[in-house]
Amino acid sequence: MSLPFLEACRKRKRRPKLYNFHSFGDPGCPISPMGPFRDNIRIFLQECAVRQDYTIEGMPIWSTLLLIESNSFVVPLYTIEENVKYSSNPFCDHCRCTGWGDNFVSKRRYHLIIPNDSEWNEQLEGVFDLQNHLLHGLIHCNGFGHLLCINGIEGGSKILCGREIMDLWDRLCANLQARKISVQDVSKKRGMELRLLYGVAYGHSWFGRWGYKFCRGSFGVKLQNYNQAIEILCSLELDKIIEEFKDTKVHQEMKQIISFYRNFSETPLITFKDLLRFMLIVKSCPCAQKKRSIDSNVKSSMVIASQKKPVVKEKYTRYRKFSSLVGTLDSRWSKKRLEYAAEVIVSALKEKRTDKFSQQGMTRQDVRDAARMHIGDTGLLDYVLKSMNNVIVGNHVVHRAMNLETRILEYSIDELDNRKVKVTEPEEEEVADPIPVPSLVPGADLYGDMGYLYMKVLMNYPESELVETATQAILDSKHFVKEWPFENEEDQLLRYICQVMPNIIEAGTKFTRELPPGEIIMLPLHATVAELKRAAENALKDTYYILENFVVTEIELMEELEDWEVLFGVVESGSELFMKGNGVDLNTELRYEAGPDNWKVRCECGAQDDDGERMVACDICEVWEHTRCNGIDDSKTVPPLFICTECCNSVVKPTNELQVEFENSDHLLMVPPNAYVAELVK
Repeated sequence: MSLPFLEACRKRKRRPKLYNFHSFGDPGCPISPMGPFRDNIRIFLQECAVRQDYTIEGMPIWSTLLLIESNSFVVPLYTIEENVKYSSNPFCDHCRCTGWGDNFVSKRRYHLIIPNDSEWNEQLEGVFDLQNHLLHGLIHCNGFGHLLCINGIEGGSKILCGREIMDLWDRLCANLQARKISVQDVSKKRGMELRLLYGVAYGHSWFGRWGYKFCRGSFGVKLQNYNQAIEILCSLELDKIIEEFKDTKVHQEMKQIISFYRNFSETPLITFKDLLRFMLIVKSCPCAQKKRSIDSNVKSSMVIASQKKPVVKEKYTRYRKFSSLVGTLDSRWSKKRLEYAAEVIVSALKEKRTDKFSQQGMTRQDVRDAARMHIGDTGLLDYVLKSMNNVIVGNHVVHRAMNLETRILEYSIDELDNRKVKVTEPEEEEVADPIPVPSLVPGADLYGDMGYLYMKVLMNYPESELVETATQAILDSKHFVKEWPFENEEDQLLRYICQVMPNIIEAGTKFTRELPPGEIIMLPLHATVAELKRAAENALKDTYYILENFVVTEIELMEELEDWEVLFGVVESGSELFMKGNGVDLNTELRYEAGPDNWKVRCECGAQDDDGERMVACDICEVWEHTRCNGIDDSKTVPPLFICTECCNSVVKPTNELQVEFENSDHLLMVPPNAYVAELVK
């Protein structure tokens, strides 16, 4: 593959610098910078990159060529320096969603990009919003950054796998001494969310192999919730899983898959964690794959032979009458009210079956919206919908299952054939269902087996709210971060972290934000107090717009030291120092990475800050809440007028329903307290 840069070198009869892809970024290969990131990136561009003769949106671009020796491919690594002041978006949405919105706006951002291998022979253009790069990382000049996308063979590359690209990125960050790098893990494999799959198998996300740890969860999920969810799903015992699925139509397939890999493994597989980890290891081991292929071929022939027998067995699946089920529920609604809500839901599902989309189920939100035409209490509807899975209402059986394409729960109904009902207990009946013909042969398609277990155990575990809650908590944990801690190395240099005093940042106001990170400076052992002030001043000016004219006058707790005094032996290396001074630009809009708007987030899930999820603002108090927490599906548009529950309760006495009387009408309308105006009019 011929790169434009290589062609230019041939024309100029100049030999380009080539670096080994698999060792580039190791200590000393090719450089070993010792300073903070803002200085190291400049050294990197000077020593290891060549300035290109074109720009991207006016931004300079450098190229570094990395050689893959095994097949002689040359991989271009581009570095783009973005001047934030002239950027179309000077604020960082990634910082805001990661929880770094209180960081000062840095002056420069550096984009490190390896384009898709099909684009290596083309110049870069319009690259910032593309998601098909093999690598796209963004690092602010203060050392805080974000891994925006990574795509290996799974993402369309014919040359590099994701692990190789991730290794390179990790070496670069360590070599250039980045401070914190975040990543939003939304990667999938055959429809499986990898943060859930690897979370159960290894106790951490796929990025955890490189030291990325939980940073923050969406929808109020905290580190404790995440760890508990991981522990719950990792500890699911395989024997118990088989037992829990015995009354479902997938029991036989589940048992066959688990038994196959148990027999294949040389060590006992006890928990679901053991099983998934073993399957992931087998996936990457050629010898194990060959043995698995042989075993699966034998298994396949046995299945085909068994299918020749014209014996059709029937199995009884347990269903419960809803009228019997509500008697066991501890509910604030009466039994009659619950049964009526169930009948309304079944009527909505019956209407769905009569239209042209009769083969499709209804999403929870669609069922809820249809039922609200007759019942205004959304809490009642949510409670009943949560209980409706394999239940009998009248002459229909209500099912709930995950749509494999959309990954959204859907409800459907079937006619009840009373001839196939077998009463076993006063409150339970069993309806006969034929055993489905196995659609997959265990071992023939490992990802197919894994996907089957993923959907049935993690996404559709029978009668277990605990597993469902744990799964959702992990899926709601997308933000992970790796931190390279500040180290005071034992050498001939002094290192300090220099902060600006909070009271001069928020002059005349109460400082309520998190303290922005300080800047690392390095000085020789014989440096004086005056040199410390000058170095801190230059570092802060070079990094942040708000401190562009900052002048250090004093250092907290060092007021008694004279400028000529030597630091060594007086101020311990590695200390955090607070600078006093003047010249802070309090009027600039380029102040905080989250932008000038001071959002207020207060959602019922516990979220107090923007987590990147879809939100809606109350039109009275202007506080933002998640649309999901307010029952607004992602596929639905936000209502033109939204009033949060707290504002409703502040103006109307809290009740389950509100009485609304219309002018020139004798009718009263009962509506829930958090109803949208559009629904009220309807």
